[in-house]
Amino acid sequence: QVQLVESGGGLVQPGGSLRLSCAASGFTFGGYAMSWYRQPPGKERELVATFTTAGVTTNLANSVKGRFTISRDNARNTVYLQMNSLKPEDTAVYYCNTLVGFKYSWGQGTQVTVSS
Repeated sequence: QVQLVESGGGLVQPGGSLRLSCAASGFTFGGYAMSWYRQPPGKERELVATFTTAGVTTNLANSVKGRFTISRDNARNTVYLQMNSLKPEDTAVYYCNTLVGFKYSWGQGTQVTVSS
């Protein structure tokens, strides 16, 4: 059974940084692309970035280019989202996601709030 557990969210001031982690289990982590999504308050969930099995970042949202970096550690079965120069509009619940066996799996999400 696929399990994804996000962590690392919190309250940060504008211009600050956070690193989100997503610990994965229940599947062969290195064989699947991993993505981060976010859902701002009152808005639909949106794709932030995907990190492929080949080590390539794809689907990077225009709004986060130059500020966010997605990466993975296959030895730790973990995907990361490094977020720098955070803005109030980055406030959202952040989710990691993968597609295994034609089924999308989601974590419970971690709240990121950017506010002074």
